[in-house]
Amino acid sequence: MRSVSVFSALAAASAVQAGPTQKRQSTFQPITVKGNAFYAGDKRFFIRGVDYQPGASSGNIDPLAEPDVCRPDIEKFQKLGINTIRVYSTDNSKDHSVCMNLLKDAGIYVVLDANNPKYSINRAKPGPSYNPTYLQSVFATIDEFAKYENTMAFFSGNEVIHDEKETTLAARYVKAVTRDMRQYIRTRASRPIPVGYSAADVQQNRMQTAAYFNCGTDDERSDFFAFNDYSWCTSDFVTSGWDKKVEAFKDYGLPIFLSEYGCIKNTRDFGEIGALMSPNMTHVYSGGLMYEYTYEENKFGIVTISDKAQKGPRKELPEFAAFQKAMEKFPAPTDDAGASPTQKAQACPTVDEHWMVSSTLLPAMPEGAKVYLKDGAGKGPGLDGPGSQDAGGGDTADAEPGSGAGGSTGGSTDKSAGVMVKADRVAFVVSGLAMLSTIVGAVLL
Repeated sequence: MRSVSVFSALAAASAVQAGPTQKRQSTFQPITVKGNAFYAGDKRFFIRGVDYQPGASSGNIDPLAEPDVCRPDIEKFQKLGINTIRVYSTDNSKDHSVCMNLLKDAGIYVVLDANNPKYSINRAKPGPSYNPTYLQSVFATIDEFAKYENTMAFFSGNEVIHDEKETTLAARYVKAVTRDMRQYIRTRASRPIPVGYSAADVQQNRMQTAAYFNCGTDDERSDFFAFNDYSWCTSDFVTSGWDKKVEAFKDYGLPIFLSEYGCIKNTRDFGEIGALMSPNMTHVYSGGLMYEYTYEENKFGIVTISDKAQKGPRKELPEFAAFQKAMEKFPAPTDDAGASPTQKAQACPTVDEHWMVSSTLLPAMPEGAKVYLKDGAGKGPGLDGPGSQDAGGGDTADAEPGSGAGGSTGGSTDKSAGVMVKADRVAFVVSGLAMLSTIVGAVLL
C-alpha cells in the first residue's frame, strides 16, 4: 500500500505542477530555429502546407474556433499529407483548444497572423495605428496560441509594405511590432516561438524589405523571413525566375519560406513542391504554403464549401488531387539538406528609388502598452471589437537600439540556446520539487 501511496503522491504533485492538460503526442516537438532553418528537435523541418481561411477575410470567421469548420478540413489536410497551415485571422477572445488539439493529433503545425482586419498597422497611417490598443490585441493573440505546442510561428504583418513607394515608410512600425512580439514572448510565454514578416510579391522592394527585417540589434531582427510568390505558372525552376531568387537569398542568414505560392494562369500541377524540396532550394528555403485551400472569389482554392458559415460539405476540385499527387511525388529531404548552422545579420537598406526608410531607429513601444509585459494582455477584443487604428496613443518617439531586451525567440540560435528559462518558472519548479520531496517523505514515514 505504501508504493501505491507514493505513486498517488507523485501523480498529485505532477497534476499540481502541470495544471490543465491537453492530449499529447510523445513524438510531437515544437519548432525552433537553428541557423537558417527550422527544426523539430534535431530533425530539420520543411513547411509543406496550405493557406487556410474559409470565407476569406470578408467572411470574418475564425476556423480554429469552430470545431464544425475545422474538423472536416483537418480530415482533408491529412488526405493531402500536409504538415502546416497558415491562418490569417483568428478571434483572440475565443477558445481554440478543440481545433488546435485536433490539428496536433494530425501532426499539423499552425502559422498565425497576429493581426486581423480591425487590429492591424495601417500602411497609409502607420504611426497612429501603432498604439496600445493594437498591441493589446496582438499580445492577446500570442497569449491564446502560445500554449499550444503546434503553434509554429507568428507573422507580425502581411503585405503591409507594397508596390507603392510610400508604403515602405510603414516598415519601421511593422519591425517595431516584430520587436514587441518577440519581447512579449520572451517575457510571458513558456517557450520560444519564432516571429517574422510575410512580404508581398513585389520585386522592386523585396530584397530591401528582407534586409530591413534582418538588420540592426538582435532584439530588432526577425526570427525568419517569408514572402508571397506567384511567379511559377506551371513552369520550371529557371523560367519562373526562382533560380535568381535563391541566388539572391543564399547568404541571407535566417530561415526563409514562401508564405503563399501559386498561379492560376495555367492548369496547376504544383511543380513548385518539386523545386522547393530539391537541392536547388533546400540550402536556402524551408518550404512553403500553397495558396490556398478554399475556393474563394480569387479562384485559387482546391476545395469548395457550400455555405456561408463554412460548415457545409467539402467538395474536392481537380486541383486537390493534383496537389495531393505532387505532395506524394516530392517528399521532404530526410537530412539537413544543405542548411547553414549559423545566422548572420544584413546591412540595413539605404534610401533609393524604391525604399524611403532613412533611419535605422524604430519607434518605441507605446507607454500604455508596457503594462502588458508585466501583467499580460488580458482578454482579446476578438474580430468584432471597435478596432485599433484610430484608438490613440501612437506616434511614439524613437527607441534606443537594443531596447527590446534580448535576441531570438526562435529558440536555438547560438546566443539564445539553453537560456530561455524565466526566473519565476525556475522558482516554481524548485518549489514544486520541494513540495514533492515533502509529500514523498511523509508517505514513506
